[in-house]
Amino acid sequence: MKFTSFLRDGAVHTGIITEQGIADLYTAGLHCDLRKIISCGEKSLSKIPQFAAKAEILPYASVHFAPIVQPEKIVCVGLNYRAHAIETDAAIPKTPVIFSKFNNALAAAGDDIVLPPWLEKYDYEAELVIVVGREAWHVPETQAQDYIFGYTCGNDVSARDAQYASAQWLIGKSLPGFAPCGPVLVTADAFDPMQHHAITCHRNGELVQSGTTDDLIFNCREILSYVSNFIRLAPGDLIFTGTPSGVQLGKRPEEANWLKPGEEIRVTIDGIGELINHTA
Repeated sequence: MKFTSFLRDGAVHTGIITEQGIADLYTAGLHCDLRKIISCGEKSLSKIPQFAAKAEILPYASVHFAPIVQPEKIVCVGLNYRAHAIETDAAIPKTPVIFSKFNNALAAAGDDIVLPPWLEKYDYEAELVIVVGREAWHVPETQAQDYIFGYTCGNDVSARDAQYASAQWLIGKSLPGFAPCGPVLVTADAFDPMQHHAITCHRNGELVQSGTTDDLIFNCREILSYVSNFIRLAPGDLIFTGTPSGVQLGKRPEEANWLKPGEEIRVTIDGIGELINHTA
């Protein structure tokens, strides 16, 4: 099943992606956002097709997307693709490298990513994002799949000059709008990240990142289990799982071409969809 969130009549509506368009679940009587649906668990999820069958269908191109979900927390994993670790001259991590973004970094598909003029080294990072399905605390890896609701596309936009201004990455990762994700959330029963899935990033139509989930150092189950030993995860929380090679940080300083206002960044993951944003 594929969910989306969008704005209509001043409110956030939840939709289901169908071959005909987006089924607006609000018009069928389901007046709750996606985080609430996730929190209600399997019982709620099983009723979604009934609502979708009665819902008004909207053309996909006509909707204004909202952030896919309003999470309590945004957790991120760094250096989690082998090729990316190598291109940045970093050692292959022995445990996941964890950092976070503040919630006001969240952005929707189609939103502009505003690049403040007082920084310069702006970069893109195409990422697979886990959407947590239920409270997770000290979860064994063998059970971690049961705590994943689904997956979406993300872009871990980074200000590299701020990221490396200190030993902590936070200030280079949490600028407003620097965590766009969506617009499609695929439920875990319809997407297996352990299979081969291509993940790409196009910059102004040019392919700049091309990797697959085969190159992940820590898979999604390992990540959720590890994070849950330190952070009590809640339904709707987002975990950015790392980026493939091809970022500007991986280039020699004289060759780096940092993002500027007026560019288009398109993240695509096979089996999920694509996330498009523009810089401003």
